[in-house]
Amino acid sequence: MTLRSLTVRNRLWVSPMCQYSVERRDGVPTPWHLVHLGSFARGGAGAVIAEATAVLPEGRISPQDLGLWNDEQADAFRPIIEFIHSQGAAAGVQLAHAGRKGSTFRTWSPDQGSVPVDAGGWETVAPSAVAFPGYATPQALDDAGIAGVIRAFADAARRAVTAGFDLVEVHAAHGYLLHQFLSPLSNHREDAYGGSLENRARLLLEVISAIRDAVGPGLPVLVRFSATDWVPDGWTIDETVQVSRWAADRGADLVDVSSGGNVASAPIPVGPGYQVPFATQVREQAGVPTAAVGMISDPFQAEQIVATGLADVVLAGRAFLRDPNFPLRAAAALGLDADFGPQQYHRAPITAR
Repeated sequence: MTLRSLTVRNRLWVSPMCQYSVERRDGVPTPWHLVHLGSFARGGAGAVIAEATAVLPEGRISPQDLGLWNDEQADAFRPIIEFIHSQGAAAGVQLAHAGRKGSTFRTWSPDQGSVPVDAGGWETVAPSAVAFPGYATPQALDDAGIAGVIRAFADAARRAVTAGFDLVEVHAAHGYLLHQFLSPLSNHREDAYGGSLENRARLLLEVISAIRDAVGPGLPVLVRFSATDWVPDGWTIDETVQVSRWAADRGADLVDVSSGGNVASAPIPVGPGYQVPFATQVREQAGVPTAAVGMISDPFQAEQIVATGLADVVLAGRAFLRDPNFPLRAAAALGLDADFGPQQYHRAPITAR
């Protein structure tokens, strides 16, 4: 798979998966991230995309999230990226701002909801002062705040290049800040960033343009969308198709198609491959390469998606958590002679049995 100047060895990639494992709360990667991400590269993934990494301190989902708002964080990513490269995989990072879904306790904490300011939390921001259910009410971003968000995404992208990442992904899904601007359910603004689809998409498109300028012409830029809010009057697949076209015009190279996350009570019909049709629709109607994600755990299922043109890339999450060698196992199951297994493990080849 080739995007701009990057060629990736296969089309089975690691989806960004939050780890909530920065114990010092400074956004700096730890040995956990080295082993976690490095194991997927060793196991044969084409590209390994690091979890949602905040472009500002207040852009974190939890106090334990990764960040790229300073050079110390970028420096700490370097050995992780070097190891990923040493195993033949490409390294990517998902740049994110959580917006109103920030400053929360990590998922396995006995406490849930928003972390109080006096306990290490912070005041969150959003397009409008509309709270996500169970979380604190955010402050609506003003013009200066919006400009600061755009600048922060661009600065983080520059640091990603300096650290050695091969691609960056813009997180505009799962109810986080850029998705909040896209959806009329969370964006009640009456200025140039609210109302019409063009206005609601403005911040995302300005972020993509700023990132493209920051990383130059050779580095691929991906965008993750939630294709639908899964509720009436929310963000829709047709809007995703249109904004994907605009994103490509601004320099995006591939659309990573997920869904949901902006409405707590949305009735989502979850099942194997349930989001693949969205990736196919974006690919066919917007004319951009897409990645399919969501309960894709079987090698033949993944191969069918790519081989029949339903999507250009498969992103997997849970399948990699269960088995970091998923690509090697998939290659064996499909009868392929994979040439990317670690030499150190030659006495234990993965076979189709």
